[in-house]
Amino acid sequence: MVLAPYGMLQSLLRERDLTATLAAVHQVLERGGTFGIELVADLPSWAEYRKRVSLSGWRGRKGGARISLVESVRQDRARGLTIFDQEFTERRGQAATVRTFSLAFRTLSVPQMVRRLEKAGFEVSALLGDYKGRAWDARADVWVILAKKP
Repeated sequence: MVLAPYGMLQSLLRERDLTATLAAVHQVLERGGTFGIELVADLPSWAEYRKRVSLSGWRGRKGGARISLVESVRQDRARGLTIFDQEFTERRGQAATVRTFSLAFRTLSVPQMVRRLEKAGFEVSALLGDYKGRAWDARADVWVILAKKP
């Protein structure tokens, strides 16, 4: 078995990297082996937003640092990307440390990933919409694909 949880394959931003990864997984799996993939659900439909506070609180005990995480989401539709811009701030009195970073995901849907798996020689055995085995649909909170090497 090979697992690619929480959008790991969507973080491969170039098609050639995804193609090479699928070929490598196919090569290492034994016949009948399973490849389990979880996609970040419905990235193409994420609403864009700016400067949303997604975390705010205290780090440490009394006299600790005040922390916050501010997030913006934007779509680069031409490149097929959803980008999460993060700003983490830690304040101690008047001093503040700010760290910024971005996370980008390809906006691949389940049908798009299924086509890529089949092209790489896999047979899709299940499309799941949760971790209890319910069937997938486009509105599911979880997108899981199970594929076998024939």
